[in-house]
Amino acid sequence: MTDIHIRIDGRAGRITLNRPDVLNALSWKMCLAIEAALDAWATDPAVALVLIDAAPGRAFCAGGDILEMHKAGTEGRYDYGQRFWRDEYRMNARLSRFPKPVVSFLHGFTMGGGVGVGCHASHRIVDDTSRVAMPECAIGLVPDVGGSMLLARAPGRLGEYLGTTGTRMGPGDAIHAGFADLYVPEGWDELKARLAGTGDATLADEAARTPPEAPLAAQRAEIDALFSGAMLGDIARAVAAADTPLAEAAAKALAANSPLSMACTIEMLHRLGDAPTIDQALLLEYRFTHRALEHADFVEGIRAQIVDKDRQPRWRHAGPEAVPAADVAAMLDPLPQDTPLPEVSP
Repeated sequence: MTDIHIRIDGRAGRITLNRPDVLNALSWKMCLAIEAALDAWATDPAVALVLIDAAPGRAFCAGGDILEMHKAGTEGRYDYGQRFWRDEYRMNARLSRFPKPVVSFLHGFTMGGGVGVGCHASHRIVDDTSRVAMPECAIGLVPDVGGSMLLARAPGRLGEYLGTTGTRMGPGDAIHAGFADLYVPEGWDELKARLAGTGDATLADEAARTPPEAPLAAQRAEIDALFSGAMLGDIARAVAAADTPLAEAAAKALAANSPLSMACTIEMLHRLGDAPTIDQALLLEYRFTHRALEHADFVEGIRAQIVDKDRQPRWRHAGPEAVPAADVAAMLDPLPQDTPLPEVSP
């Protein structure tokens, strides 16, 4: 059984993630295979659109395959992650600017690396099972794979909220926040067959139904008030002073996640503004991830959440208010001039 099934089906180039036993986690080889397919199909007249889905199960893609990343980090092989992220980000950029329609079917969990594959498509389809999130701060990373661009473009301060807390979005929220476009509650197999047979991406738009309500829309005023601070400490204090269910849940997330990662996430979103390009986002993300294995909480976060599963990470900082601005700057400053960067520009 192959980890990824790539083929031409009628008028569609089809990519199916096929690791359901590990929630279709994205490996380095899968990233390269997706990129190669996109390069081949971009100028192939037989391919009118690209269709991306995943094997049935609990997830479209719940993130990257990071166990090897942990091993490399503990062994001091920091270049492993740097090379992986350069290749992954290049693929994300190609997908984002692909010259033909790309239709993604985001069933179940779509998180982290799955957002990089599924949420840069031109037609992003969700259903009632869909749960979309950027939970990287829980493992000592930052929202990457272009996810920082999506967060920065989200209405108001939803990006800061979603990026630091890792809150999961259902279909209505995913559409409201800009991570998805179309709610198609049933008939996916038939729609996929029609898309492949015709090469007409507008069929996806025609199949869409009115999405469920978005709780985030109703919570927008509160989120904007709590997450408008200039720095993570400002946000943590505002959240701690509020007495609402949303604030209580947010406080728990802020107390659990990596302080350095959350502080850098806030700074990244502020730097990107509300209309960043995919290139700007990926290059800023890479400043952090290039340093992540050596200088951030990433190795410890993987240990606590994935390897030992004790859920007791020993972060570098005592809490959200204990991260000096200098430590954030050290993670997000420009890399040395001779550092290879992701080739994200066309």
